[in-house]
Amino acid sequence: MEVTFWEFIWSLLLGVLFGIALHKSGMTKYSTIINVFRFRDLAVLKFMLATLITAMPIIYILQALGLLTLTNINPTYIAGNLVGGLIFGVGMAVSGYCPGTMSGGTGQGSIDYLVPGLLGFMVGAYLFAKTYTSVFTKISQVGNLGPVTMPDLFHVNTALFIIAFIEITLVLFYFFEKKGIK
Repeated sequence: MEVTFWEFIWSLLLGVLFGIALHKSGMTKYSTIINVFRFRDLAVLKFMLATLITAMPIIYILQALGLLTLTNINPTYIAGNLVGGLIFGVGMAVSGYCPGTMSGGTGQGSIDYLVPGLLGFMVGAYLFAKTYTSVFTKISQVGNLGPVTMPDLFHVNTALFIIAFIEITLVLFYFFEKKGIK
């Protein structure tokens, strides 16, 4: 699939705006990321949930208006997602960085984000390339759900799923606020 100039510019602009949002919300700070794994600060969880409840209805509305078409939904591999999530989570907990915060931190001029982040990217890419054919064939057979979305998985209307997800998220936010959870 070829990317047009304007698609590139639009993607770059959205990436920069997302980076600014990460920086302004404190998501590029080492302590913010590492404190998630210490159960001291749920700012990252709140940020991700807020991003989801903002983006989900916008994407749904754009699809309904015919202005957006989502193609190539990747298959869901339960075992692969669990193993990959575990590796990603351990890497984040050990380094205190994730790809977004590493890019955002580098963008704000913190070079100390770039070296471990880039090293982690390169080691991860190398290990992935070396083990892909032997590991993927085995792991993709366990819990292969195919190209499924969450509404498909739960057999509910997409709009209903989005509304329920937003409501559950807002209840969680209320609970966090009432309990004084940062």
